[in-house]
Amino acid sequence: MKILENLKGLRSKDMRNREQRNSLIPFVNISFFPLCIACMLSFVIFLSSCKKDKITTDASAKLKFSADTLLFDTVFTTIGSTTMQLKVFNPYSNKIKISSIRLAGGSSSQFRMNVDGMATTEINDVEIEAKDSIFIFVKVTVNPNNSNSPLIVSDSVLFMTNGNLQKVQLVAWGQNAYYYTPNYPAGNPWYSVLDCNSTWTNDKPHVIYGYAVVDSGCTLTIKEGTRVYMHKDAVLWVYKDGTLKVQGSLGNPVTFQGDRLEQYYKDQPGQWGKIWLSKGSCNNEINYAVIKNGYIGIHADTITDNATQPTLKLENTIIENMGAAGILAQGSWVDASNCVIGNCAQYAIVLNIGGKYDFRQCTVGNYWSLSNRVTPSIVLNNWYKDINSNIIARPLTKAYFGNCILYGSITDELLLDSLTNGTPFSYQFDHCLLKTGINASSPSHFINCVLNSDPAFKDVSSNDYRLSSTSAAINKGLMSIAHIIPFDILRHNRTNDVAPDIGAYEFY
Repeated sequence: MKILENLKGLRSKDMRNREQRNSLIPFVNISFFPLCIACMLSFVIFLSSCKKDKITTDASAKLKFSADTLLFDTVFTTIGSTTMQLKVFNPYSNKIKISSIRLAGGSSSQFRMNVDGMATTEINDVEIEAKDSIFIFVKVTVNPNNSNSPLIVSDSVLFMTNGNLQKVQLVAWGQNAYYYTPNYPAGNPWYSVLDCNSTWTNDKPHVIYGYAVVDSGCTLTIKEGTRVYMHKDAVLWVYKDGTLKVQGSLGNPVTFQGDRLEQYYKDQPGQWGKIWLSKGSCNNEINYAVIKNGYIGIHADTITDNATQPTLKLENTIIENMGAAGILAQGSWVDASNCVIGNCAQYAIVLNIGGKYDFRQCTVGNYWSLSNRVTPSIVLNNWYKDINSNIIARPLTKAYFGNCILYGSITDELLLDSLTNGTPFSYQFDHCLLKTGINASSPSHFINCVLNSDPAFKDVSSNDYRLSSTSAAINKGLMSIAHIIPFDILRHNRTNDVAPDIGAYEFY
């Protein structure tokens, strides 16, 4: 019963509360409630709208692109054009404003672009919604039959966002040529594998963009007169068990150089990477080549333990204007004759990590003047440091120089860098002209050498290392070497004199 009474009491109390609440209703306009609901919805929409319209101002914010390079790889036979598209993404939860999108080359560029329907060379204040993107269409027009055009036409699209500069490169072919390029944008991002056992001829230039690879078990043959142009940082890479045969001739050499054809770049070092004969490549031969204006001329890597032939046989070849080294040989086997290495920023010939080497009738003239060179032109070494800085010995079984000029502009052009733990360090300079402060009295290492006397080159400023009549190298060579290599690099007979001249050039 008490429970019922309590329930009745609660009910009576609830009725009184309702009456009190109802007594207030006449003073409140019932139509206000829908208005409140509408206001709340409007406020929510407003907040959502504000968030949507908020623009990212972070200086570290970066756009994303569908590609970092647009490569127009169409091979043209007449004046032609092609169009490619670039997608620009805003990866952020807020809008982003691009202060400017412009072609770096401006109105003089051979490229044209269309940004979201507007043809322009520059457009400002382009907004991309959160998690959205825009399209840019880029077109290029070239005349590949114009031999005065660059081999490679390039530009870039520049994006400035919150003070942050980004760019997408544009690359197209400017002349009819054979082009060897990485597989953009998918596949191999930096190298291409050449057709096995291919032959390059001189009917058109050959242009390497990225790394061009001679694969295992394959041979690349390059015929006389062929012009090989290397793009920035490009490398001709001969892989393990691959082979390179360069078959130039006097007056019709094979040329390796950068792809910039303007006069300014004629003698500029460091325009491309190197010719890389990697570990295990075999039977490589280079005869009558001109290798110029790169970073490293030839990088000859480690031989295999069972090698029966040199990694490289190098003859009648000029290597000049290198941003680092002319020849870098690491634990390799190189035989060289009638070669000229000149004007290198650091070293002309580096024979390090041991190996086996034979240089005869070669000329080194290093008068580098574009910076302060302090490194010697010739380095011999029989060790290296591993990744833990441990000293690892590698025997230098042979480093023979016969009838060679090794000269340059610094006080000592020869560094003998050997371990003292008994690791083989076998070297000999036989009838050479040397610029060095090293004690050359040892008859087992220095045989009838001419020390610190002027070779009197014709014109070192233009890399002309022929001998003048006052040269200290004239008639100072060993005739037995001349009988092995009777003709100089210009096919002059060096055995018709009382004694051969030292170096690659016989004085005439």
